[in-house]
Amino acid sequence: MKTAVPCYYHLDVEVSPERVGQVSRILAAHLRYWDLDNLVDPVCRGAELLLRAIDEHATDKHTSIEMWWNGQHLITAFGDDDPDLRPDQDLRSCLADIAAMSDGWGCCASDTGSKIIWFSQRARAGQRVPLVPIAPEPTLREGRTVPREEPVAALAAAAPASAADDALEGSR
Repeated sequence: MKTAVPCYYHLDVEVSPERVGQVSRILAAHLRYWDLDNLVDPVCRGAELLLRAIDEHATDKHTSIEMWWNGQHLITAFGDDDPDLRPDQDLRSCLADIAAMSDGWGCCASDTGSKIIWFSQRARAGQRVPLVPIAPEPTLREGRTVPREEPVAALAAAAPASAADDALEGSR
């Protein structure tokens, strides 16, 4: 059994309409390399939404993209330094779509004054190897003998002979 290994990827990109598809393919390749094929579609859709919104509304087109896989969740984050880009106004429809298709999302400011928009996808059960295999738990059952494990003669000796004869006479 393979164990899940935490993974990290960082990409700096100058956003333009032709780069949106390239970045999407790069992210998809890394997800497939990490055996996360099932997360390619939602992550690439979210990345394309954010990159198109940044291309449309931002004056500074430089963006950093990071992906973290911790064995259960994939977090994808986009950071930009454009002070004029307002997530609550310019990116409202984009963030609503990302919220609808991700397990979690958020927007925060960094120490340098840039904005970070992130969203996460959880790997569903059976789609990824668990971090720690579950060990079987011991049971506290009492062992019982299987019927007819004891010889028939021992069972007959335990029952009174007269009761068996009376049962035969009553059935005739």
